[in-house]
Order: sequence, then structure tokens, then C-alpha cells
Amino acid sequence: MSVFEVLRFAVKGLLANKMRSVLTTLGISIGVAAVILLTAVGNGASKAIENSIAGLGTNLLTVSPMRAGAATAPRPLSTTDAEALADKRIAPDIKSVSPVVAAQATATYRGTSHSVGQVVGTRPSYFDATSSPVGSGAAFSDSDVTEARKVVVIGQTVAQELFAGDDPLGKQIQLNNIPFTVAGVLAQKGSSGLQNADDTVVAPLTTLQYALTGTGSLSQVIVQAESAEVITAAQNQITAVLNQRHGITGSATSDFRVQNQQQLLSARTQAVEVFTTLLAAVAGISLLVGGIGITNIMLVTVTERIREIGIRKAIGAPRGAISGQFLAEATLLSMVGGAMGVLVGWLGSRFSFSGIQPEVLPSSVALAFGVSVLIGLFFGSYPASRAARLRPIEALRHE
Repeated sequence: MSVFEVLRFAVKGLLANKMRSVLTTLGISIGVAAVILLTAVGNGASKAIENSIAGLGTNLLTVSPMRAGAATAPRPLSTTDAEALADKRIAPDIKSVSPVVAAQATATYRGTSHSVGQVVGTRPSYFDATSSPVGSGAAFSDSDVTEARKVVVIGQTVAQELFAGDDPLGKQIQLNNIPFTVAGVLAQKGSSGLQNADDTVVAPLTTLQYALTGTGSLSQVIVQAESAEVITAAQNQITAVLNQRHGITGSATSDFRVQNQQQLLSARTQAVEVFTTLLAAVAGISLLVGGIGITNIMLVTVTERIREIGIRKAIGAPRGAISGQFLAEATLLSMVGGAMGVLVGWLGSRFSFSGIQPEVLPSSVALAFGVSVLIGLFFGSYPASRAARLRPIEALRHE
């Protein structure tokens, strides 16, 4: 029997019970679609993070506090640390230093409230260092920091939530019931999927310290190197200055961490990749369930068609033809289900999820479809073998 005839019998067998065939393919299609879509979401998140961090520039360094080793008592980052880093005599490759404190606050305007994603207290150099230009109005000045004036620059999301299209400039909002005047609105930056960069409020460092966070430690220090070429030299200078100020000597572990943009990108991307792999593994379980479904359906099919098998074997059909037909049926079910899953996964990737635009990888499509075909071959082999082993006389006697 030729391959064409085996496929013709397989298609005829599947069409004999259309509803059963359709339901069987659904399990495979759901698994394939889930693998493709979740992988696409993870890849889209990685791309969004990469674009977000790349938008900050290649000469940015972030200094964050961290737990020190047992031999050294941890010391928090302070504004005097930031001032020391800004000294050109000991750190000539540093262009600007922006101390940062972060707070949680609810913004209110005329009865409308919005829980702000991030409230930042800093200095004017922060806007240039983090590529956060002011779209309308103006940023606060050094004198605003010195005088601790209650002025803020808000992000696009905050402006839309509180003012619903009205001009916010000069208006007074409240942060945790403390009045602030809106001096400017940041240009739109968009969302990285994990964090909305437009859902932010930026205020003078001293103002936020006196009003919300207290005058203690800093959350981080944003350092801008003179150029990308001297980023390593600037990082070494930061380490040397802070080690000296914090009394870190010898093999003692530093109580701070200095990261450049590439290190931040690698850390965040790795976290997303691990999460995506876990999600894809969970989605792959549905492929396994679909394969078990194929086994069950094919066993039922063999049972229902025992007399047909007996007749074909009685007139000379070899075992290979019988097993080939049922194996072809199982493989066709998985192929159709895989194709449906690819289509659903591709259509699903056209929509964004929580600000993330999924990006389908051709390799994930090929892998998911290939696995679905292998599942059909693997889980269809037992029913096909069982059908081929039936004796013609016993099959013909079957009621």
C-alpha cells in the first residue's frame, strides 16, 4: 500500500467522526497557542526593558545601597556621599550626580485621586541624566531644592488621571494631603511593561525629604559619566570614593552596588527569561495532556473499527499498512491542532498585554509545531501497534 493510500484511509477515518476529531485537535491547539503566546509575551517584555534602559543612555550608572559583609556595619547612602562624587578633583570622569529618594504617595486634585507609581525626590540634573525631558512648563531649579519649595513635575499618566485633559500647569495638587504646585509635565516616555515611566512625580530632593521621606538615607544615586568611553573609569572612581567614605578596606564587602546600564539590562532580561521559560513549561503541560487525549481517542477508534481491521487483514493488508493508517490519523490530528494553535498564537500576539507588545519568535513557532507533531507520533504509536497486532479471526468475530 502506497503512502498516498495510507493517508487517504487516514483522512477518511478522521472524517467519519468529525466532532471527535475536532475536539481532539483542540487540546493540541491550546497547548501550541499557549507556548507561542507566552514566549512572545516574554520576548516582548525583554524588548521593552531593553528599549527602556537603552533610552536612558549608555553613560548612566546607578549606585544603590546593599547589605554589607559581616565585618563591616552597613552605612546608608547620603547626600554628602553624592556631593563627594560630584567633586571633579577626585572623580574627573563623572559629569553629574543626582541623589534620589523614593516615596509612595496618593495624588489628589479636586476630589480625584490617583496612586502614583513612583514619587522621586532629586535635583535638576536628574532630568538630563535619565533622559526625562520636560514636555510643557519647566523643571524645578537648584534654588527650588535649596529653598525646599513645594513644586513638582508630573508624568503624562498622572496628568491624565488628575486633570483629564485640562492644563495642569500652575495647578495645585496634594501628595498625601501636602500641597504641591505643578511646574511642568514630562514628555511621554511610555511603558516598559513592568513599569509605567509616565506614572511618576518628580519633586525637589529637600522638599520630599522634609514632607514625606525624612532626611535620612538616599534610595539611590544616579551618576552620569562624561561619555560611554569612560564608563568603567567612572565606575572605578565611584567605588574608590564610597569605599573610602564608608570605611571599606581590604576584603570587606562594600555596602553599596554600582551598576551600569548593560548590567541592569542583563539582570532584568535574565529574570524575564527565567519567568518566560517557567510559563512556557507550564504551557507545555497542556501539550502533554493533548497527547494523552490523542491516545485515548485512538484507542477508542481502534475498538470501534476492529471488524474493519479484521476484514482488511483477511484480504491481505499487511501489519505495516494497518499501523501506518492509525499512526497517520494520530499525526494528522496533531498537525491540524498544531496549525490551529500557531494561528491562534499569532492572532493573540497582535494584542498588547499590560503594556507589553508580544513579539513572536519563528523558532518558538517551529518548536511548538514540531513538538505537536512528535506528540502525535509518540502517543499514536501504541494504538497503531495495538491495531496491527489484532488477529483477523478474532477481529471478525468482534461484536
